[in-house]
Amino acid sequence: MTYLLRVVLPDRPGTLGAVASALGVEGADILSVDVVERHQGQAVDDLVVDLPSARPPDVLITAAESVRDVVVESVRPFFGPLDTARELELVESVAAAPDDGLSLLVDAVPRIFRSAWALVVEASSGDVWSDGGTRVRRVAASSAAPETEAETLPWLPLVKATVLDPAAGHTVPQAWTDLDTELAAAPLGRSDRAVVAGRPGGPGFRPSELARLSHLAGIVATMTG
Repeated sequence: MTYLLRVVLPDRPGTLGAVASALGVEGADILSVDVVERHQGQAVDDLVVDLPSARPPDVLITAAESVRDVVVESVRPFFGPLDTARELELVESVAAAPDDGLSLLVDAVPRIFRSAWALVVEASSGDVWSDGGTRVRRVAASSAAPETEAETLPWLPLVKATVLDPAAGHTVPQAWTDLDTELAAAPLGRSDRAVVAGRPGGPGFRPSELARLSHLAGIVATMTG
């Protein structure tokens, strides 16, 4: 089985090596490491790890946290491909076929951000429901995106990338939050259109990931006009 392990660890030499050694003792093999962010002496890394099927995933948490000051933020099964130049490949694809830019974006976001799905929604200007809410429509969606479409999204227009938290008033369809899905959204060229990414089971989107999503959405919006 392959798992995505997000760890928070001291940003000092040897710590990641110690985590790798501890995981190796449990039979785990690290396939890739992505640095999510570094801030004030701490690093947040995503580790894609192979573990023998007979071993429960809990051993990954125990092993990693056996290293001093290391905290496992989340662990979940991972099924995506291991791409090494994901953003560059997306930009090149959109440059070659700008008319397909939004479809290419929603297909690439799950690979780039290791989410399960992505979609693009847009507020319909001047088109409102009887209760005054603005209608929204789905512009593009990845293959695994929830089939349930939003009728209205009160957080549109969106002025900056943000974590969507229904408890904080970011209303979304229930299907979007099934399986404890973490959500993030970023404006796509204008405030009434946004790209939304969903990660069932987490981990949550960090500020550095929101910045990357916003930057990538801006590039694609510019290239697609």
